[in-house]
Amino acid sequence: MSYKVEAVPDSYAALGEGPHWDVDRQSLYYVDLESAGINRYDFKQNKVYKAKIEGEIFASFILPVENKPQEFAVGCGLRTVIVQWDGVSAVAKVTRTLFEVQPDLKENRLNDAKTDPNGRFYGGTMAASGDIFTQWKGELYSWQAGGQPNAIRSKVGISNGLAWDVKAKKLYFIDTNNHEVLAYDYNQSTGAVSNPKVIFDLRKIRPEGPLFPDGMTVDTEGNIYVATFNGGTVFKVNPSTGKILLEIKIPTTQITSVAFGGPNLDILYVTTANKFDQPKPAGTTFQVTGLNAKGYAGVNLKI
Repeated sequence: MSYKVEAVPDSYAALGEGPHWDVDRQSLYYVDLESAGINRYDFKQNKVYKAKIEGEIFASFILPVENKPQEFAVGCGLRTVIVQWDGVSAVAKVTRTLFEVQPDLKENRLNDAKTDPNGRFYGGTMAASGDIFTQWKGELYSWQAGGQPNAIRSKVGISNGLAWDVKAKKLYFIDTNNHEVLAYDYNQSTGAVSNPKVIFDLRKIRPEGPLFPDGMTVDTEGNIYVATFNGGTVFKVNPSTGKILLEIKIPTTQITSVAFGGPNLDILYVTTANKFDQPKPAGTTFQVTGLNAKGYAGVNLKI
């Protein structure tokens, strides 16, 4: 298969994360995590708009809010806040806190989060200092409008990739420090998850040096796409067999997350990081075409 990898112009983020395709605006939202940056790539204009959130240190994810075109839920530390942004201005502002988790663990922060097909929040935490790959202080949560955060899993290392397959009734979840992808049974009507099972173990691929799985998405045929933080690769995997169907090579090593987007939802957007002085093009967001696959757009958060 011949696929094509191209840089999105002016898309640099030192720690790019959390790509989310918004159908209504035909835009890809993503964050620059450690500088409280939120970005919007306008597909028609082929242009990236960048903003900083006033007074914040982190922006770990960005989720558009249902029926509020200038409101976004963003992870700032241990708070999920509502940020006001017009998608163009260089500054964005926090208007209120939606909820907070682990308030007593100030050395932790939120990491990856997404909305499920019904607009519920799922996301988790991790240690924010020290050797993050050897600590297990995080938790995975769900939250829905009018409720409180519900802890799904404790003793999480780095709470990361999330993806849903409604047909298979599965939620896929990555704890980076376990080097594994888990599949939970998922009840779409209630949002409940149960029976976690390892379906893909990255230690088996490269036993000599661990591959750190990071962000993840799923295509319409039920295959998962797993970003590897130090592997320069996105793996396309059949979750039923654990078999790697395709290794998508990206021209930098720290691959952070993936999301399908574009007018036909057939472009795979790939965010990357430039941690510890990587050579260019580290930190660039890429678009991969020619995969002969389609995914799902991001879902707005219902609050």
